[in-house]
Amino acid sequence: MGVGLGTVGMGEVTSVVGHGKCEMAFPRVKPAPDETSFSEALLKRNQDLAPNSAEQQIEEVRQVGSYKKGTMTTGHNVADLVVILKILPTLEAVAALGNKVVESLRAQDPSEVLTMLTNETGFEISSSDATVKILITTVPPNLRKLDPELHLDIKVLQSALAAIRHARWFEENASQSTRCLQILAAGLFLPGSVGITDPCESGNFRVHTVMTLEQQDMVCYTAQTLVRILSHGGFRKILGQEGDASYLASEISTWDGVIVTPSEKAYEKPPEKKEGEEEEENTEEPPQGEEEESMETQE
Repeated sequence: MGVGLGTVGMGEVTSVVGHGKCEMAFPRVKPAPDETSFSEALLKRNQDLAPNSAEQQIEEVRQVGSYKKGTMTTGHNVADLVVILKILPTLEAVAALGNKVVESLRAQDPSEVLTMLTNETGFEISSSDATVKILITTVPPNLRKLDPELHLDIKVLQSALAAIRHARWFEENASQSTRCLQILAAGLFLPGSVGITDPCESGNFRVHTVMTLEQQDMVCYTAQTLVRILSHGGFRKILGQEGDASYLASEISTWDGVIVTPSEKAYEKPPEKKEGEEEEENTEEPPQGEEEESMETQE
């Protein structure tokens, strides 16, 4: 007795079709077309349209800084881009690239007023509303071929590559802003603290060692004040959603009946000594015992 299709589950039918058994029951009338020639022609056409390695001088363009991190602030519309060149970055090549970009932008909007200025890091293009800073670098193997008289400074190129690493690390790891403030308030960047090393650089370079003692202290006491305000629900004020917040780190504020007093400075910079005072300190009188010994020797 045959088995009707109605007694077969849909899953079994799908399985049969999925495993190619349908083609066994219904063989092809003609063989599958050979598309080898078409694929080769398509690849050749793509090669003809794409610039060759000699013509393609830009390896990559990457967003960095506050523009990449999404931390740009109102009134400071400055975006940073890193352009990685395949060639050695000469001053002439940088200027030519800047002029080419400006020409392309003006072709899109002739009414836009743009200015292009070259600098030691690359060039920047400005309009009435915003500025784009282009940081020039090259592929790492080219760093060993640089000529100081012809090319950009190697430190500038390395700094641009570091900006890319920093932006990538921030995108992958940055979170927990409240916890970050708590750690800073605990004194992570104070003198004597272990601190943290730059996760994007090699070596044991401590991040906070580039800061002055005043800056290290300011980071700590400001973070302490902000943590106390956050614990009482003052995040809207800190974020500027309820007016000016610049006074929070220096003036007393009240949150739901709780008074928050800003932390005080723990470090005071010593007054600068004048040249006359330094000379007086350097001219020290000999101790009294030494004077008596010299008198006895003379006798």
